[in-house]
Amino acid sequence: MTEWSHVTDLQCNMTALTKRIACAGSSGATKSPLGNCYAAGTGVAKDYVEAVRWYRKAAESGDPKAQFNVAVCYSEGNGVDKDAVEAVKWITKAAIQDFPNAQCALGYDYTLGDGVLVNYADAYKWFALASVQGYMPAKKGLSTITPLMTKEQVAEAQRLSRDFKPQKILQPGVPILGADILDSGAVASGTGFFITEDGFLITNEHVVRDSTQIRLVTSIGFITAKVVKTDADDDIALLKAEGKFPFLPIKSSHDVRLGNAVLTIGFPNIGLQGFSPKFAKGEIASLAGAQDNPRYFQISIPVQPGNSGGGLVDSRGNVVGIVSSKLNAATTLAASGALPENVNYAVKSSFLLSFLESVPDVSVKVRGSTVKALGFEDAVKSAEQAAALIVVY
Repeated sequence: MTEWSHVTDLQCNMTALTKRIACAGSSGATKSPLGNCYAAGTGVAKDYVEAVRWYRKAAESGDPKAQFNVAVCYSEGNGVDKDAVEAVKWITKAAIQDFPNAQCALGYDYTLGDGVLVNYADAYKWFALASVQGYMPAKKGLSTITPLMTKEQVAEAQRLSRDFKPQKILQPGVPILGADILDSGAVASGTGFFITEDGFLITNEHVVRDSTQIRLVTSIGFITAKVVKTDADDDIALLKAEGKFPFLPIKSSHDVRLGNAVLTIGFPNIGLQGFSPKFAKGEIASLAGAQDNPRYFQISIPVQPGNSGGGLVDSRGNVVGIVSSKLNAATTLAASGALPENVNYAVKSSFLLSFLESVPDVSVKVRGSTVKALGFEDAVKSAEQAAALIVVY
């Protein structure tokens, strides 16, 4: 039987709705009993809108069972507009916390292309992780998808399964100090920004140089990332994290003009300033870097240690560069007798685009620049949602 007919049979027997039911199992009570009451109509009138509201409260505090319930509501359109992509976002939050129901459901998402692109290796991985916990629906999914895969795909999927480490989602309202991270063995921190929905992100090469482990603070919590490719000459690094993320389009820097307004979101000096993203804006001060280096823009945006790797974003929300460095104060003072004032640099996005061409599987996913007019606040919001704090060990 061909691969297509296998998938067709599976789709006929396991729709997005029935796969949620199959993976629901006995998930147990969430931290939102009121959500369960409103969903079932127990003691109150059945009201899915109210159920979603209470599920979301628990989900946003990090409860994987509540996150799964929110995903089911988005999958089935109960209390919210039906949205497969939003369902996958909440399922992923639960799955990375090692919740087998969600891992099983995510396996079917990747098998069927429900809210994500079909990816048998990722499907196998999530089925396998849930199966190890004795979850029978996942074992069935694993036995269904394995015959569809090549030996190479199975080997890659098994590697992904071995490398998986459960992640604890950060809970809003619980203070986590930068000093605590640094005391835990971190040697450096910086900023990155996502360029694809499936977890590829960019930072500076010098941020992750000589790293043994990399962790990110993102919109879905504290997660691990790995280095995919680096370029020390252009100071660019491509990283990969598991999950679905807001991301930024990339614009060629050839179209950038002197005086254009730009902004960045970063995480400077986390030991002193904390984890909250920091906004800064300015202009393109020069179309070349120090000593007319063509790789860089000079920017008037004030930056500090920890801003390295942040996206330099224009007023339409396009990446036009990567915040990289600042003029060394001691060297400048010795050479000129004066301290530099707000002289900072960013790698041009054209060099980033050339770098990404050497990783075709990623470059095809990168969204080109948008010409749609955005309000300044919308551009800031987009940059904030795509930004990630990078902690290096």
